[in-house]
Amino acid sequence: MTAVAIALTIAAGVAGAVQAAVMGELGERTGVFPALAFSGVVSVVLGLSLLLIGTQSLRGLADVAREPLWLWTGGALSVLIILAITVASPRIGLAATIGTIIALNLGMAAAIDRFGWFGLDRIGIAWPRAVGLVFLGIGAALTLIKA
Repeated sequence: MTAVAIALTIAAGVAGAVQAAVMGELGERTGVFPALAFSGVVSVVLGLSLLLIGTQSLRGLADVAREPLWLWTGGALSVLIILAITVASPRIGLAATIGTIIALNLGMAAAIDRFGWFGLDRIGIAWPRAVGLVFLGIGAALTLIKA
């Protein structure tokens, strides 16, 4: 299962940049909010299809509905991420958009690891990780500078 997780992570890394490029162009052609809404519709259709293929049932949705509301924020945060890439990519460039998102993703992930937020195990931040995060932040900042 680890190999599957790694393969999905690699695919998501590639897909994230492609998604930002595609959503930026779609937003420019149709408007940001129609593009965002259509992306949501596609996500719902694909998500429900995968649920049906994987479990032959929609029962899992009831399980999710019984969880605390704060666990539902993933969907809302996805909308924020898609909105951001749709607006930012054509305006500040794809590298700056993705670089900034990744740097802040990793910074926030380090804080979540460090403090064990959201029920995750605590993982310390040793100096190599801290230095890497600083370099990522500098790299992201540099992508925002127009040549």
